[in-house]
Amino acid sequence: MKIRKNDQVLIIKGKDKGKTGKVLKGLPRELKVLIDGVNLKKKHQKPTREKEKGQIIEIPFPVSIANVKLICPECKKPTKVGFKIIKTEKTSKKLKNRICKKCGKEI
Repeated sequence: MKIRKNDQVLIIKGKDKGKTGKVLKGLPRELKVLIDGVNLKKKHQKPTREKEKGQIIEIPFPVSIANVKLICPECKKPTKVGFKIIKTEKTSKKLKNRICKKCGKEI
């Protein structure tokens, strides 16, 4: 998955188009992400104790990965994510680093 937790993203489609937010959680099996303050739904919550009142709370719901773009921390622009494979000499493992397609810097 190209988008991870704590990434800054821009919504490019849907009712929240143009809004930005921080990714709270990634859901790779569903290809969705939870974004702070975006795609909020209202949930009616019953009182848990006797003298407590019920309330309506707003909860962020998942957004499809296809509807978001990563904002590069270096150039501050919405961009596509690419990968650069680096082979380490000591352990001969291959590391996959995310890069910005616009400025070419590592994310």
